[in-house]
Amino acid sequence: MSSILKIILQRLGLGLITLFIVSIVIFVAVNLLPGDFAEAILGQGATPESVAQIRRDLGLDQPLVARYLDWLRGMLTLDLGTSFAQLNFAKAMGGAGSVTVAEQIAPRLSNTLFLAAVTACIAVPVAVFLGVLAALYRNTAFDKAANLFTLSSISSPEFFMAYVLILFLAVLNPVFPSLSNIYEGMAFSERLQKSMLPALTLTLVVTAHMMRMTRAAIINLLASPYIEMARLKGLSPMRVIVKHALPNALAPIINVIALNLAYLITGVVVVEVVFVYPGIGQLFVDSVKIRDIPVVQACCLIFAAAYILLNLTADILSIISNPRLRHPK
Repeated sequence: MSSILKIILQRLGLGLITLFIVSIVIFVAVNLLPGDFAEAILGQGATPESVAQIRRDLGLDQPLVARYLDWLRGMLTLDLGTSFAQLNFAKAMGGAGSVTVAEQIAPRLSNTLFLAAVTACIAVPVAVFLGVLAALYRNTAFDKAANLFTLSSISSPEFFMAYVLILFLAVLNPVFPSLSNIYEGMAFSERLQKSMLPALTLTLVVTAHMMRMTRAAIINLLASPYIEMARLKGLSPMRVIVKHALPNALAPIINVIALNLAYLITGVVVVEVVFVYPGIGQLFVDSVKIRDIPVVQACCLIFAAAYILLNLTADILSIISNPRLRHPK
């Protein structure tokens, strides 16, 4: 147990270092974006004096290093700052109505996590089940059809799959609404119905990776001596795969599932925009349009943290599920 704890602490330390480096990249990249918030707010009639005044009010006239250190100190205290747009609105209203970035992101992140959870509940069981069947009936018509379908779905752009589902499930056959305009306090059943089309779109995108990895991991184990012994005992092919091959193939399957779960949080931008889903991806796009730097930085940091955390979780679970990985040669 102590060796596992040591590995977990090492992975967490590596994750924190990675997140620190990523935060530097995020801050520099966001501040190098073309355009300026002051110019975007004031429009074409902005004078140099008014632009300079807004930049001073927002602290944009400070050196880049000083601004990063202020942002880093805020992150360490879970203070993501105040949205430029909200701050400008509050000043126009006489100082009232200011909303912090954390308060602005929290409901959007909750919506994105709900969408990711719905997608995962559909995609993971379907992908593992199809992967097991494809390995069981490899090189048959079912195997070829499953591979063709999943490769076609993953090769198609997300917005194309979204519009195809809208056409067939919202226009020609009005089963689900085409717009996912969910809001706080909505009933769970109604929220689930409105989130189903974006969830199905993401399912089509991520299922192929998980299915093919499950299939490949199981097939690689089918030539192992203990699998041959299980077959000689007269066990059915399905029992051999589920009871003997699948548990030993968990490490690569866990890794690919974690990567796709990370994608469900970090890669939902296009899907949320298509369905007008009020998630963090939609907020990210809206903030980039007006150069709202604190919100853009916070969204990027949340994407990076989610990706790093899920990768670390997959790494740790793989080590726990496979004792051989705890003692590298």
